[in-house]
Amino acid sequence: MRAYDLAKPALFALPPETAHGLTAQLMRAAQGTPVEDAVRARYAVEDDRLKTSAFGCSFPTPVGVAAGFDKNAHVPRFLAALGFGHVEVGGVTAEAQAGNPRPRLFRLPEDRALVNRMGFNNDGADEIGARLAASDLPYVPVGVNVGKSKSTPLDEAPSDYLYTFERVGEHADYVAVNVSSPNTPGLRSLQNRDALEAILGELLDAGADTLLVKFSPDLPRPAIEEALAVVDDLGLDGVVATNTTTERPDSLRSPNRAETGGLSGEPIEESATSLVRFIAERTDVPVVGVGGVSDAEGAYRKIRAGASVVQLYTALIYEGPGLARDINEGLLGLLERDGFDSVADAVGADLD
Repeated sequence: MRAYDLAKPALFALPPETAHGLTAQLMRAAQGTPVEDAVRARYAVEDDRLKTSAFGCSFPTPVGVAAGFDKNAHVPRFLAALGFGHVEVGGVTAEAQAGNPRPRLFRLPEDRALVNRMGFNNDGADEIGARLAASDLPYVPVGVNVGKSKSTPLDEAPSDYLYTFERVGEHADYVAVNVSSPNTPGLRSLQNRDALEAILGELLDAGADTLLVKFSPDLPRPAIEEALAVVDDLGLDGVVATNTTTERPDSLRSPNRAETGGLSGEPIEESATSLVRFIAERTDVPVVGVGGVSDAEGAYRKIRAGASVVQLYTALIYEGPGLARDINEGLLGLLERDGFDSVADAVGADLD
């Protein structure tokens, strides 16, 4: 039995946000100590076949941590020690925000899923930017996910994103512009062409050199195609697909399926992979595949559908600290089975 199997009942007896905070505190205490080195020795998988590159970054493995797990950039080094090939911190907003009232994070254990309506709770761009500047960041790429402050009117969104970018951008290997969280009123309306061009153009004019945009899975396909035209027209570096969904598949069994917010986890794996494929077929920029990744097979499906790298968050809650190792070891077996010399060779293998 894994150590996490013993700890999991105690953690799941706590409210989800409390359990997450406790876990993050333990990671933070261990970061920079011999414990971190022991964790890396146990969980990191080093194999040249797992190395890949995208949007100017070199990744030791294709499996990363999605935004939302380390909102305030406290533990990127420890997450890297767990074997993750990159870490996306945030979402970060210009203003420090308390987020939505609690409870705002809900487990759906029967479905191996989460629903969250966190509302971009974070320490704000000034503090997180200073923290990143003072941190001994890991050897893996660190991205920063940036969102709009709740109090900022939609028509002032470009300057709000710019404020955040100016404080965190220089400390990140890439910046992902989040216009797709379902938990900030009106945010998803910023995925239309005019709003996207205004926001992204502002950041590009300010010197952003590795800029990605994160889309909603609930956006109609024609709207995604129009947004991708903006990506190509502006010369963005990549797309993150996808954010959480407000949809509720009929397969959900947990009573918490009725909670409002964004659904993540295994129930959205198939639809997220389908959207990765849809996007990869329509643009040449790298795609970061997010949504329901919980094992090597799921990660591999997204890679074959066109994802250069993948991210996860929810499965880490259910599977524990060995997840990145298990996925990376499983990917090696899948690559060997299918005759690929590397992850990079498998990207887009299922595209027409």
